[in-house]
Amino acid sequence: MAWDTEKTKSRILEAALLEFSEKGPAGTTIDNVARRSGVNKERIYHYFGNKQALFGVVLDGELRTISEAVPVSATGRLDIDAYIGGLFDYHREHPHLNRLVLWEGLTYNGTILDESRRRAYYAARVSAVRSGQENGEIATNVDADVLAFLLLSLAGWWSSVPQIAHMMSADPDGVDLDTRRRNVIEAAKNLLGRCDLAGARGDVDSHGF
Repeated sequence: MAWDTEKTKSRILEAALLEFSEKGPAGTTIDNVARRSGVNKERIYHYFGNKQALFGVVLDGELRTISEAVPVSATGRLDIDAYIGGLFDYHREHPHLNRLVLWEGLTYNGTILDESRRRAYYAARVSAVRSGQENGEIATNVDADVLAFLLLSLAGWWSSVPQIAHMMSADPDGVDLDTRRRNVIEAAKNLLGRCDLAGARGDVDSHGF
């Protein structure tokens, strides 16, 4: 019976995603990934190399997933309702990406895995904001890269530190996520300097979150 390589790799990556997001790179072992995936560790080493390389593949996969789920505009116009709302929804429903990035920052002490490719992922986010500034749709008193970073933080930080969101909420026991989502979108519009940004008219396959 032929070995289904792609299915095996998928099982390994699913298990590694859970292990890394729960325990971080330092706390994760190939033995644990093997046990969780049901694949022997020699095959994991064969497919992905060492643990750091496996972590990089897992993180890259999550970045690709969010870039496809929440793309940016190819027209130089930023649909804030769709973009920020999409990011807010994605991080709430898929908390693994933020956890991986936080673990990376704690573990690798300034080293960025696969930096050149990941810079390209985020460049598309910055470019969309810069295009909006050039079109007169977004305020220019803050640099585009800073605005792009703040947008990501505004949409995703709720899922990164839910305990702080809980403590700062006016009604922590009855949080209305739809209301919070609307507030986040309005805050993003205010941050960009206008509350009536035009919608996007086309998307590109750009990586980032």
